[in-house]
Amino acid sequence: MDYVLALDQGTTSSRAIAFDREGRVAAIAQREFRQIFPQPGWVEHDPREIWATQHAVALDVIAQVGGAARIACVGITNQRETAVLWDRATGQPVANAIVWQDRRTAGRCDELRARGLARVVQQRTGLVIDAYFSGTKLEWLLDHVPGARARAEAGELAFGTVDSWLVWNLTGGRVHATDASNASRTMLFNLRTGAWDADMLKLLRIPAAVLPRVEASSGEIAETEPSLLGAALPITGIAGDQQAATFGQACWSPGMAKNTYGTGCFMLMNTGAQRVPSRNRLLTTVGWRGPQGQTNLAYCLEGSVFVAGATVQWLRDGLQIIQSAAEVESLAAQVDDTDDVYLVPAFVGLGTPDWDARARGTLVGMTRGTGRAHIARAALEAIALQSADVFAAMARDSQIALRELRVDGGASRNNLLMQMQADFLGVPVVRPQVTETTALGAAYLAGLATGFWRDADEIALQWQADRRFEPRLGEGERQAKLARWREAVECAKGWARP
Repeated sequence: MDYVLALDQGTTSSRAIAFDREGRVAAIAQREFRQIFPQPGWVEHDPREIWATQHAVALDVIAQVGGAARIACVGITNQRETAVLWDRATGQPVANAIVWQDRRTAGRCDELRARGLARVVQQRTGLVIDAYFSGTKLEWLLDHVPGARARAEAGELAFGTVDSWLVWNLTGGRVHATDASNASRTMLFNLRTGAWDADMLKLLRIPAAVLPRVEASSGEIAETEPSLLGAALPITGIAGDQQAATFGQACWSPGMAKNTYGTGCFMLMNTGAQRVPSRNRLLTTVGWRGPQGQTNLAYCLEGSVFVAGATVQWLRDGLQIIQSAAEVESLAAQVDDTDDVYLVPAFVGLGTPDWDARARGTLVGMTRGTGRAHIARAALEAIALQSADVFAAMARDSQIALRELRVDGGASRNNLLMQMQADFLGVPVVRPQVTETTALGAAYLAGLATGFWRDADEIALQWQADRRFEPRLGEGERQAKLARWREAVECAKGWARP
């Protein structure tokens, strides 16, 4: 058994990667699936497509490495807050999945905040009240799918984030489970007790019978149905994508931080066994939990940027000013600056630190001289500037002067963007040699549970830097840029009225 199989189920594609004992990619496969937009601000996926694409790429990778006998164990990482509701008897979804980007429950969240519940929700769950999280999505499904609430109360339906949906299908419907990192993103999980919160369930009218059991992120979780992957393989690691990336970046000491540049941007800082309550609208979340409950437990502070790499996709598919995402770097490099043009990509609202579900995408500062290159450069700057807002909030909350930022995700390969990020942060940005850190983190969690890797010290040695980007902007110029960006953000706020 020479490999760990990581299933990396993302927002726009399903991937599978086999890692060897040195943490190197031995085989990889990827398939995209449909993005469904029924109304402005609504985003859905077909859960059957998620499973079909994930199953297909898993089989592809297993074949590439010589069969299931070469696989020691399976780790799962996933798009997190996306809500799936399915029939326990048939295994079929009762509706499309509501994706983490979806804003249909923004009005419900407004109501909860108006009732003065923001503080109690943060104290219990570590989260702000926002449509981003799974709780109000599940409530919406139970209210709007005919008969769903009664069936859920009768125990006929199962809810889960995407990891639970995959575990259910991988085990042939035998196991309904999630891990603590994914559970902590639902707005239904109590960080202090490490269990589902009865008061949050009552508030959102969620029957406990619909929920999965909460397992450790690293440990014996389930075993796959032999006919699906060619053998009964142990599933021994699960973590939400951003927690998995933090683990894969070897950010195991309090104060270490990473940023993942995918569809969105997600910055996490390890705070160890300490739950740090945020005063700056960050999220307190479970990083990962070991097999003995509180043993090997890590919490994180997190800032969430909803639209990052998706901004470049919009340039390609919406504006059609580039033909491929890779072109954005060379186009943006054709000009030295944006000529005071700012793009605020609030297409699905704003995340940290603004949390404005009614903000919308805004392009400001254009003149007759504004061209494609200025807009492309503004798009890249927007990704880095949103992350700089999160970084500043994180430093204030943690009272730690962050010395560097480790980066990963597809857009981290864009050298111009990474230089912008270092400039706007004022600290070095470090890109590792292996940028598949989300899948790698899931593999590490699974492999540690089975002895594939001996301990964390062994795999920490595998982390190697590829390139270090040092800041070049002077402090005065950096602060002026950040201030001008905040002016642009104010222009985007509150645009979509009820």
